Amino acid sequence: MIAIELERATAELYVRHAFTQMLDVADRLGDEKVNERPVGPQTNAVAALIIHCCGVAEFWLGHVGLGRASERERESEFDRTATVGELHALVDATMARTSEDFDRIMGGTAPDTNRAGRVFLLDGDESDGSLVLHVIEELFQHLGHMELAADALVPRQ
Repeated sequence: MIAIELERATAELYVRHAFTQMLDVADRLGDEKVNERPVGPQTNAVAALIIHCCGVAEFWLGHVGLGRASERERESEFDRTATVGELHALVDATMARTSEDFDRIMGGTAPDTNRAGRVFLLDGDESDGSLVLHVIEELFQHLGHMELAADALVPRQ
C-alpha cells in the first residue's frame, strides 16, 4: 500500500479556504440576515453555524488532538448570534489557534493525552491525519449548510 501524507500547509490551506467561504456567505447576508434561521426554528442560522465550526476546530484539534481542557457546550452554539464583524474576528482567532495546533499535531509535538475521542473518527482510524481530515470534512459539510441557508434567505439573482 502506498501512503499519502497530508502536508501541514495543505491542511491549513483547506481549513482557511472553508472559513473564508463561510465568511463570504456571512458577508452576503449582512448583519440583518446572518442570524436568521432560514426555515424556522428547526434550521440553523449562518452565524450559529460559523460559531459551531469554530467550536469544531477547537474541540477536535485542541481537546481531542492536544488534550486541552474543553468546556464546550456544543448544543448552545446553534443558538448563539453574532454580527458579521464578530464572526470575522472569531474566525481570525480560530485560524490563529488552528495554525498553532497544526504545528503541534502535524509537527510531531502533540502530547498523547486524550486519545479517547479519536474512537469516533472514521472506521476507528485514530491517526493525526484522520483527526485533521475530520475537521476539514466537518467544515465543508457545514459550509454547504450555510450556502443553502443563504440561498433560502437571499436568493441569488
